[in-house]
Amino acid sequence: MSKSFDLLRREFSAFYYDGFQIERDEGHILIKFNFSVDKRFEFNHEIIIKTDNLTLLNPVNGETARRLVFSLGLAEAVSYWKAICPKRFVVRCGYLSDEQIKWWKKLWFNGLGEFFFINGIQTDIESFIAVENTLPAPKDTADTPYVKSGINIVPVGGGKDSAVTLALLKDISDTVMCFTVNDQQARTDTAAAAGLGKGRIIRSYREMDKELLRLNSEGYLNGHTPFSSVVAFLSLYSAYLTGAENVILSNESSANEPSVQGLSVNHQYSKSYEFEKDFNLYTSKHLRLPVTYFSLLRPFCELQIAKMFASLPQFHEAFKSCNVGSKKNIWCRNCAKCLFVYIILSPFLPPERLFEIFGCNMLEKCELKDDFDGMTGISGAKPFECVGTVSEVNFALAMTAERYKKLGLPLPCLLDYFSSVSHGVGNGDPFSSFDSKNNIPKDFIKYAKEMLAFVQSAD
Repeated sequence: MSKSFDLLRREFSAFYYDGFQIERDEGHILIKFNFSVDKRFEFNHEIIIKTDNLTLLNPVNGETARRLVFSLGLAEAVSYWKAICPKRFVVRCGYLSDEQIKWWKKLWFNGLGEFFFINGIQTDIESFIAVENTLPAPKDTADTPYVKSGINIVPVGGGKDSAVTLALLKDISDTVMCFTVNDQQARTDTAAAAGLGKGRIIRSYREMDKELLRLNSEGYLNGHTPFSSVVAFLSLYSAYLTGAENVILSNESSANEPSVQGLSVNHQYSKSYEFEKDFNLYTSKHLRLPVTYFSLLRPFCELQIAKMFASLPQFHEAFKSCNVGSKKNIWCRNCAKCLFVYIILSPFLPPERLFEIFGCNMLEKCELKDDFDGMTGISGAKPFECVGTVSEVNFALAMTAERYKKLGLPLPCLLDYFSSVSHGVGNGDPFSSFDSKNNIPKDFIKYAKEMLAFVQSAD
């Protein structure tokens, strides 16, 4: 039986960020975080960064490194806090100014929007948590000069988006280092398809404390956390170590759309432009690090990215976007993410090619109607997955229906259902859109313009 948010807050008084350690050993860096709740629970979280293929140019455990890792711990802490949700969050191993506390509360509150929604928690950004310091503000000292390498770090999740980014950067691939969190075959295969071997991958590994899993099994609260913020700080620390100048993401404009109509709940908040902008401000002001964190695909919607990806057959066998099947490197063929990726690619790849990739026609999966209704806007709530906007899903389905009719093929059950309830897709050409709200540096804007030219072109 799930425990109540209000009862937990009455039973437990405080969550403590007790400390962190950075240890360098042969071939890797080990980072340890220590959290606790009252004197009842202790959590020990670990991260390993493999370094046997890296040249480290900046101090692993210097002042800047410690600021970064301290911040990484704040991003990780929310996964443990959310099980018990004490009102007080006590920082024992660093210091946060009022401005920083406001920044972290914004990230945690918005990043936990889905968690609050699913668990029926009624709270607000002011009252959900109170952050306290136990240490005084540190004296401001000069940082060690940052040694640059000219490297560009590209986080690779194994899906279509990071494959597109790697393809766009092919003429500067000698400067690219891929970055992964936990090994999955699709990530290594995607890097390889871009011509980047294992030596060009910064590999990191996270290990959650099993005590958290035990609490979840006993009914303590569980749910989605802003994982992409962990990737942000971890990739930034890796950038610092290697002297990189940019962390180049593959987040699209579609990530800005809320998951529930009429509410600000967004499964992809830490992939949104708002978070990206906030993160850059935090990096420059509070971490004092000259690394730019931006998404090369921010100007584009999922439909545009899908068209670009369809033209890159070298990645078609490598990519996997299914979270359920990620450990086995398969498409589970029974989840909202599999259905969405199939839909968004269906206007650009023939049915037989999609069948080869997925092993089935996902539009024949009538049992996924509830997810389908969410993605098309019929139910008013999208699946809590990284899926595109309602309008572009409808646009993709309308294009796919036309493809089937031209080929003289019967409509699969979900496409036939869509055709019977659809009220059109509105006006406008999504392939010509280019969202000006992006952080792309002038040296990289040409790659985005090249992609725009391609997706605008006629088939």
